Amino acid sequence: MPATGHTRKTLRRGLAAVAALPLLIGALASCGYGSQAEKSADDAQPAAADGGQKLSASVVRIGYFPNLTHATALVGLQEGLIEKELGGTKVKPQSFNAGPSEIEALNGGSLDIGFIGPSPSINGYVKSKGSNLRIISGSASGGVKLVVNPDKIKTLDDLKGKKIATPQKGNTQDVAFLNWISEKGWSVDPESGKGDVSVVRTDNKVTPDAFKQGSIDGAWVPEPTASKLVSDGGSVLLDEGSLWPENKFVITNVIVSQKFLKEHPDVVEAVLRGTVKTNEWIHSNQDKAKASANARLLADTGKGLDPKVIDPAWPSISVTDDPLAATLKKQSDWAVKAKLLEKPDLAGIYDLTLLNKVLKAAGKPQVSDAGLGAK
Repeated sequence: MPATGHTRKTLRRGLAAVAALPLLIGALASCGYGSQAEKSADDAQPAAADGGQKLSASVVRIGYFPNLTHATALVGLQEGLIEKELGGTKVKPQSFNAGPSEIEALNGGSLDIGFIGPSPSINGYVKSKGSNLRIISGSASGGVKLVVNPDKIKTLDDLKGKKIATPQKGNTQDVAFLNWISEKGWSVDPESGKGDVSVVRTDNKVTPDAFKQGSIDGAWVPEPTASKLVSDGGSVLLDEGSLWPENKFVITNVIVSQKFLKEHPDVVEAVLRGTVKTNEWIHSNQDKAKASANARLLADTGKGLDPKVIDPAWPSISVTDDPLAATLKKQSDWAVKAKLLEKPDLAGIYDLTLLNKVLKAAGKPQVSDAGLGAK
């Protein structure tokens, strides 16, 4: 029997209702209803990008600073080079302004992998008695300068009696400057910063204003702060790289929570593939990489760097897969010498197994842990 007009309307309504069911079910699940919503996003198993084996976590939380010395993170995230290696695993980026807060996040379980300087890496490892983190790769070398007021300081000997800023008591630049002062034969109390040179611990965000106001005579600082001071009339009196063999010293490492490394080595390896490819891309595309890093800084802080700051700052930083482990050991010795750190046991602070696996697969030379690797 042919369908009547009323029957046809009823059929159309029924079919529309059936078609809407998947949408309704999906909406309910996304709101937290039904059995499908009982698994969190972290429990989901993503498919690898190449259709191969699924990775063991759906999300990896990566921390970094909005600094040019964290160029690997800035560019790798901005260009999607890290996330590309992770397939369906999503990156959750987290920006930090200080090493202690990033270490706290790592130890507290809210961060999985982080880009960070050598001093907080050492402090975090020592305070946890070697239980919380591992250094799994290098990231950057260089990018630290002594910038001074040229009207007050013309030679290195002129620093005596002057006020020189460092970012934080016991941080990487503070330790390096205290060691330099010691080697000059001058004396400074490491706690108060008082002595033949006044070491003024000042946040990098505040240092340029302090310099312009004349409350400090110079600063031993990383980029881009150093180039900001130069743009305000400062003069580079010393590049820290000149104090190191081949001008190489670690300024940024990649660290990982030992728990995350143990539970998700496949995800850690994928991140390292991303950092290695990012560093290679940066070396081959310097101008694009500089623009990419600045775009990420703009996104993270709401303000990019002026060309007169980023143009001189960028070439002084070298991204590297090599953690330059021997230089971290030297920096640790300096902190001990300055009495800012008791002699630490750094055995096991590095685990470069996955990095060297990635480097070997890419046809690149493997790197050393200077005898400080995990057993």
